[in-house]
Amino acid sequence: MSSKTQALQEVASVDDFLNVAATETVPLFEHLEFEFLLEYDVFAPARRGRTRVHKPPELFRGFLHCYYEDVYGTRPVTRELQKPLVWLSCGFDRPPSRDTVDRFLTDLEHVVDEVFDHLVEQAAARGLLDSTYRIDSTHVEAIPWNDEASWNYDPTAEDHYYGFGCTIVSTGAKIPIAAEFTPAKQAAEETAMRVTRDALAVAQPIWMLGDSAYDTLDWHDYLLAAGVVPVAPYNPRNTDDPLDIEYRVEDRIEKHSEDVQLKQSVLDETYNRRTQVERTNDAVKDCGLGHVRARGRVHARAQVFLALCLRVVVVLTNYERGDNPGRELLKA
Repeated sequence: MSSKTQALQEVASVDDFLNVAATETVPLFEHLEFEFLLEYDVFAPARRGRTRVHKPPELFRGFLHCYYEDVYGTRPVTRELQKPLVWLSCGFDRPPSRDTVDRFLTDLEHVVDEVFDHLVEQAAARGLLDSTYRIDSTHVEAIPWNDEASWNYDPTAEDHYYGFGCTIVSTGAKIPIAAEFTPAKQAAEETAMRVTRDALAVAQPIWMLGDSAYDTLDWHDYLLAAGVVPVAPYNPRNTDDPLDIEYRVEDRIEKHSEDVQLKQSVLDETYNRRTQVERTNDAVKDCGLGHVRARGRVHARAQVFLALCLRVVVVLTNYERGDNPGRELLKA
């Protein structure tokens, strides 16, 4: 008798299993293949050592399930994956040990941003991205005993928090398409430039929206050279001789283009769409970014990108099921 058959006998009935599976996280795995994880060298079995009992696709599905159910940390994840309904629906032949879970997460840390990029490409291939990108930073709270986190000030909330930060570019139905984990919410200009380049590598939008923190010459000039219109409020505090403009792009176009004209009303209307990025941040926080329960910076970064991955998987699943991709949960 197989281990799966034995496990099913522990459930009240097969009907109970199917009913639960149909209404919980199984849809997350119905429309996407995760075998691409096997292509990463980090998951290859060592030449000398034990063969992997559990494969990366199963474990990745396991983490997606757990994060969807607000289960974080290797111990809680391992306990969750001991439940027959859970490990069966994730594709395991038997529940994984804590060592297996911990080893997978440690290996995943090396490629988790590439896994995120792969999922974003799936969203792009389905036409789920639109012509407006938004960039913003958000705070990431850490557990008190994460010694690599620090106290930071969040000017939006006007409060201090203990943790890290994350800069996100989003588009479409609350879809994060590029991101970077940072020591604090307020990211350096270098980070903003890198995340912007990553976003444009996915697909080129018409507009790129950011708040006044992105009122920098390099950011504006890079986007304009790429054929993208940057819209960020002009910050007169950046200079002793402020210009009479509302958006930095007005000055850049006047200096570098004789043919392009943008009415301020168009810029105002476009900038008003920036709030979508805040809804994206909230959606990703519901997927695990809101409160990182990992120790250390590397583990915390892995959890942040896993949360980003889960958000994209939820978008793709809703789309494939004919539901609104922007939904933050799967429809029962």
